[in-house]
Amino acid sequence: MSEQNKIEKKIEDNPHSAQSYSAGMEKPAYDGGQPVRDTPLHYGHQYIDEEDIAAVTAVLRSDFLTCGPKIDELERRLCEITGAKYAVVCSNGTAALHLACQVAGIGPGDEVITTPLTFAASANCALYCGGRPVFADIDEETYNIDPAAVEAVMTPQTKAVVAVDYTGQAAQLDRLQALCRENGWVLIEDAAHSIGTSYQGHLVGSIADMTTFSFHPVKTVTGGEGGAVLTNDEGYYQQLLLYRSHGITRNETLYQHSAHGGWYYEQLTLGNNYRMTDIQAALLISQLNKLPLFAARRKAITARYDAAFAGLNGVVCQKEIAQSDTVRHLYVIRIAQGELTIGRREFFEALAAEKIMCNVHYIPVYFHPFYEKLGYVRGLCPVAERVYEGIISLPLYYGMTDRDVEDVITAVTKLANYYRA
Repeated sequence: MSEQNKIEKKIEDNPHSAQSYSAGMEKPAYDGGQPVRDTPLHYGHQYIDEEDIAAVTAVLRSDFLTCGPKIDELERRLCEITGAKYAVVCSNGTAALHLACQVAGIGPGDEVITTPLTFAASANCALYCGGRPVFADIDEETYNIDPAAVEAVMTPQTKAVVAVDYTGQAAQLDRLQALCRENGWVLIEDAAHSIGTSYQGHLVGSIADMTTFSFHPVKTVTGGEGGAVLTNDEGYYQQLLLYRSHGITRNETLYQHSAHGGWYYEQLTLGNNYRMTDIQAALLISQLNKLPLFAARRKAITARYDAAFAGLNGVVCQKEIAQSDTVRHLYVIRIAQGELTIGRREFFEALAAEKIMCNVHYIPVYFHPFYEKLGYVRGLCPVAERVYEGIISLPLYYGMTDRDVEDVITAVTKLANYYRA
C-alpha cells in the first residue's frame, strides 16, 4: 500500500475524520491519532561541523578577535562567490539595511518603497534615516513585490526601493532596476533569504545598486549573527566603510587635515558601530565553503515538496519564476480558502500536534502596533494581506534527513485530506 493510500485509509478509519461529520456540524479539536513523529521537527536549524568549530577556535587562539584579517578575507570571499566588486561585512542584516539606506542618502522627507510581506527591518531601515516607508503590494503567485504596484505608489519623494527576495526567490530585478534608473532611485536588494540564488544568470549580490545579506542561524549560511552590503559602486563602498565604523577613517587620502603621527585617524561623518568580529567572519568563511552543498540540499528538498504538494487539495505552493535559479531559505505553502474546513491557524496547530513545528513569514509590517501609531492602516496592500491569511513556513534546512522531509509531506497530506471541504 502506498504512503498516500495508508494516510487515506487511516483517515477513513478515524471516527473523527472530516467525512464523518454532516454539513453544519461543528468539528471537534484535531484528533489525528498517532503523530507522524515522536520528536519535534523545527522549521529551521543551523548546521555546524568540525571545520566550522576549528575555524572559530583558531581565531580564539590568535591575536585578533575583531577588526582583524578574517574580515578582509570574508569580504574577498563574498566578492568571489557573487561577482560583486565590493563587500562590506557588518554586525547583522538589519545593520546592513541601515547602512545601505544611509549611503543611499535617505533622509527626512524621502520615501522608500518596500513590500509589507517581510521582516520589519526592510521598512525600519528607512525610519532609522528619517525617511518614510511606503508599501507596495505583492504578486499573488510569487509573493514578491510587484513592480506595477511600485509604480502605483511612487511619488516625487520616492528615493529608493528595498526589494526583498522573499523565501530566496529573486524579485523581478530587471524591471525594478529599470524603474529605478528611469527615476533616479537607488535599488537596494534585501537578499537576507537569497545567498546562492541567481537571476537571469547573475548571482544575487552583483545586480542591484546595493545588496544586503543576513547570516542569522536559520539562513543558508551563518555566522551566529552577521550581515553584509555588496555593491559595484566604489563611491558607495567608501561610504559603507565609513558608516560601518563610527564615520572614522585611517585612509590618508580622505584626511581633511595633516596627520599628527602614526596613530592618527579622522571622523568624517556620524557613523555606527556595526563592525563584525573575526570570530563571526571565520565561521562564515567556513560556512561559505559549504554553500554549494547547502544550496544543493535545499534545492532537493524544495523539489521533493513541490512534487508532493502539486495538486494537493487545499494547499497552494509558491510559484517559481523562470528568471530566478532559487536557493530557498523558506518553503511556504498557502492554505486555500474554501477548499478545507479550517483556516491557517487550525492547520498550523494541527501540524504542531503532528510534531511538525512551523512558522509564519511574515505578519504584514504595517499590522504592527508601532506602524499603526505612525498612521498606517490595514487595506494598503490587499494581496499581501490575503496571502498572509493562508501562509505557513514548513521545515527546510540542510540537516534534514530524507525521513524528516517525508514526515513533513505525510503530515501536510494527512491534514489536507482530513480537513477536505
